[in-house]
Amino acid sequence: MNRTDLAKKVGETTGLDKKQADAAVKAVFDAIEAALVEGEKVSIVGFGSFETKVRAAHEARNPATGEKVQVPETRSASFKAGRTLKEKLG
Repeated sequence: MNRTDLAKKVGETTGLDKKQADAAVKAVFDAIEAALVEGEKVSIVGFGSFETKVRAAHEARNPATGEKVQVPETRSASFKAGRTLKEKLG
C-alpha cells in the first residue's frame, strides 16, 4: 500500500473526498516527520512508536582494498509496533 492507496482508504472510511483525504494523510506524515527531525518520539497508542536512532561515528574497513574508512554519525527513523498491532499480526 502506498500513500495514494492509504488516502483512498481514509477517504472511504471517513467520507472525505480524495483531495481532503490526501491532505489529511500528508498532514499526519508531515507532523511525524517534523517531530522526528526535532528528536521527539511519536507514540500512537495501540499502533506503535516512531523515534530517531543515532548511530555513532565509527571506523570501518573497505572490503575491496582493506583500507580503513571513517564512517560519520548517522540518524535514522525507527518504528516499534505497539502491543495491539503485535497481537493482530499474530
